[in-house]
Amino acid sequence: MRLLPIPFLLLAALPLAAQSPGEQGLVEQGFDHFYNLEYPEAIACFEQAIAQNPSSPDLHNHLAQTLVFQEMFRDGALESELVSGNNSFLRRARMEPSPALEQRFLLEVDRAMSLAQERLKINANDPGALYALGISYGLRSNYYWIVKKSWRDSLRDATAARRLHNHLSEVEPQNVDARLVQGLDDYIVGSLPWHYRMLGFLAGIHGDKEKGIKTVQEVAQNGKLDRIDAEVFLCALYRRENQAARALPLVQDLIVRFPRNFLLRLELSQMYSMAGDGVRGLAAAEEIVRLKNAHAPGYDRVPWERIYFQEGTIQFWYRNFEQALENLKKVTAAPQNVDLNTGAFAWLRIGQINDLGHHRSEALQSYQKAIDYAPQAEASQEARKYLSEPYHR
Repeated sequence: MRLLPIPFLLLAALPLAAQSPGEQGLVEQGFDHFYNLEYPEAIACFEQAIAQNPSSPDLHNHLAQTLVFQEMFRDGALESELVSGNNSFLRRARMEPSPALEQRFLLEVDRAMSLAQERLKINANDPGALYALGISYGLRSNYYWIVKKSWRDSLRDATAARRLHNHLSEVEPQNVDARLVQGLDDYIVGSLPWHYRMLGFLAGIHGDKEKGIKTVQEVAQNGKLDRIDAEVFLCALYRRENQAARALPLVQDLIVRFPRNFLLRLELSQMYSMAGDGVRGLAAAEEIVRLKNAHAPGYDRVPWERIYFQEGTIQFWYRNFEQALENLKKVTAAPQNVDLNTGAFAWLRIGQINDLGHHRSEALQSYQKAIDYAPQAEASQEARKYLSEPYHR
């Protein structure tokens, strides 16, 4: 969701353990808020559920996950276009969460791990405990990768998550949800450059992109707890594989399920554009404009500059340079309303449009502004190439 799509990312779906009616209602409400990007409300629901049942490892996983997703959302890391290029997630600047948030996240993960391990001491084949402990390792792995940029720590935890869910698959062969971890690991390791893939080989994960996609497809079609998560991941995988048309029905289904999630509509617009339908791509963006003007639930949060960027980017690729330039300049006029990557891309596109119009001096100024604005952003790295040689379509 603008989603995401992110290495070793595991979403702690609805738990396997039995729940009281009150707890179940809070968890369902929490995940409705979660998938609609309403993280404070989701956190409140999971905290209330923990108060009712503090010994559930699943609930602590839910809270830990929501804490870090809230930070990623604030940072702009949930927008899948930021990871749509070849392994661009490896170049993403490290997030800087507050020490308090990091402490709380790790505390909740540790609590979930301890509770699951206590159950496994009693029954080493406890399905719920195996699932929960695997999720905990996966969440911490993702945190190490995205936030701390600690590759080896991330791989260590990802390997533990895979081992636990492999065991769960042996205990419950019919448990389709347990295969999501394997599928994502296979895809991600199979996508990495060879020097990163070597880390996967050392951990026993050889990587196979096609096998990984097929496994995630199976979970999306037949899973119970992780079906929604698998759909989200498939959207990101199809995008990375330039198969946007296959993602369209998945995004449309997610929009129906979570209508307040504006990132899904941005994703729909982008997917149409990538699939070769710029008209529908712009129409999807205009639907966001309509919803924002109507103050539809969730859409007051969408910065106008993010919509301008969406439209400007589509117009750029479909050669409507005049309108694209107008929209992108609106983004750079108020860069505080978008994340660093979006702002840098806006300057990059303005530079490219100027190069295509043979306005070299203006293009060089725009490229330099992209570099100065966010030196580590992917767009800034690309802009450096055009300082010595003009951009050509």
